[in-house]
Amino acid sequence: MDLPPAIIEAAANIDWGQVSQAVEDYEPVIRVVQQTWSHESLVDILNGSIAVPDSVINDALTERLTGEDRNITSVAIASHENGRIEIKATTKSIGRIELSGYIEEMVHNQNNTYITYRVKERALKDHGLGSWFFSRLSLSMVQNLFGKIVLSDDLPTKIDGNRVTVDFRQTLEKSDLAATQLHGHRLLDMFSIESATPHEGYITFKTKVDLPDDIKQMIINAVIR
Repeated sequence: MDLPPAIIEAAANIDWGQVSQAVEDYEPVIRVVQQTWSHESLVDILNGSIAVPDSVINDALTERLTGEDRNITSVAIASHENGRIEIKATTKSIGRIELSGYIEEMVHNQNNTYITYRVKERALKDHGLGSWFFSRLSLSMVQNLFGKIVLSDDLPTKIDGNRVTVDFRQTLEKSDLAATQLHGHRLLDMFSIESATPHEGYITFKTKVDLPDDIKQMIINAVIR
């Protein structure tokens, strides 16, 4: 079938070099996004809110914080509708630790990435008298008495009273999101988190994405598995 002359003329006027370059520019972005999120998760993030099950968070914590060369041998959280998050961890140094509290702040933007967790109750499950003192002293006092709490070298942890702030910036700076750019801007800096709200069995993260609508749709269409 012969093409209409108007279509032939339009095709002849297309700068195919620019089209090829555009595809080449976006390919690394699409690849990294595909490796980082599923299609459904990406749509939620772009729409401003994503719900992450405790099981997914626990898998990430286990992979990131435990190991033969680490003090922590197991760790898991449990989120609840009343806003509380319970943390249970087993350590080589002092055994089982249980914490209960809530997220005061969750931030990810171009300058900072951290979470602040306010501890309300705490217990050392393998130390009778020690657990009694542990439950009544602030975490900063416990740290002064028993040594600094270190999660890993690239996860700086600050304890002020019963507030625990974990800085994720160094970890994210090593990620593919930090190494991949779109129009001169890193993917890491285009996605931000403004808050985190616990529910029964999952946490909802309020997100914001600094991308034009046409680019958002292009990425959504590309990340279909």
